[in-house]
Amino acid sequence: MKHDLHINGAKHHVDADPAMPLLWVLRDKLALTGTKFGCGMAQCGACTVHLNGGATRACVMPVEAAAGQKVATIEGVAADTDKVAQAVLAAWVQHDVAQCGYCQGGQVMTAVAFLKNLPRSKRPSAEEIDAAMSGNLCRCGAYARIRAAVADAARALG
Repeated sequence: MKHDLHINGAKHHVDADPAMPLLWVLRDKLALTGTKFGCGMAQCGACTVHLNGGATRACVMPVEAAAGQKVATIEGVAADTDKVAQAVLAAWVQHDVAQCGYCQGGQVMTAVAFLKNLPRSKRPSAEEIDAAMSGNLCRCGAYARIRAAVADAARALG
């Protein structure tokens, strides 16, 4: 079945089973491999994408549910000139967050969605950042650097 998808600002017509997870459409049919497979149960956050601006797990989202919605992947956010995306990416580099890097696409996507939905003048507490990022696991344990990067990105935007 054909699905009309709007991904990273471009339209795609994809032939896939309606129940196929968006993750596999992105990776296998569109070669957008920045979105990673982690657990397949929406528990680790490696597959996080934006659906209409909100952080969403692509591993459990059927492609038919994404049809007609605006989807952004880490490739789209990395190329985005949006101030929030750029602030998060700059803070990630400044704090040398990535170790193995496997979870980082999902971490960045969650951080960008969190900060985009935060009032500009709001400086999130460490507890608020931890709560926002709690659905993203990092096997390397870079949580302190992730928290510092999100806090610095929020300050840069404020």
